[in-house]
Amino acid sequence: MRTFDLSPLMQNAIGFDELFRMAENFQKGLEPAERAYPPYNIEKVAGDGYRITMALAGFGKEDISISLEDELLTISSKQPEKKNEKSQFLHRGIATRAFVRKFQLASEIRVTGANFDNGLLHVELYREIPEHKRPRDIPIKTGPAKPVLEGVKGKKASKAA
Repeated sequence: MRTFDLSPLMQNAIGFDELFRMAENFQKGLEPAERAYPPYNIEKVAGDGYRITMALAGFGKEDISISLEDELLTISSKQPEKKNEKSQFLHRGIATRAFVRKFQLASEIRVTGANFDNGLLHVELYREIPEHKRPRDIPIKTGPAKPVLEGVKGKKASKAA
């Protein structure tokens, strides 16, 4: 039985912390073959971009479905049609069975597109940080301190008696 420790990946995967926790918990209840199919990578690309790449040899674009509902990205397939049922395989190493793979995304992660090329499905993601959560520099002024509410829009500083 294989055990996967995803904790080293959690340190650098901003926005996917909960995804990794859920993946670990989900995998504990699956058989080893189900955990590994289809194989996929999650990579960080250019700043706040991410990419999920799934190896889907034997599938066509029309066999794959991608949906997003309530921050749950679901990638699934129907089993491809048997194109040549008269073939007799001596070894069948390319799996073409139906699958469902789910990814719980963080609230600030947006799916920006998907591309299927040479048996690889690439799902592009982007981390969109709201303005109020972005880091900003606070200027340091000199002189006496001002009342706390001064400078806050819509608020007036109360005068102490």
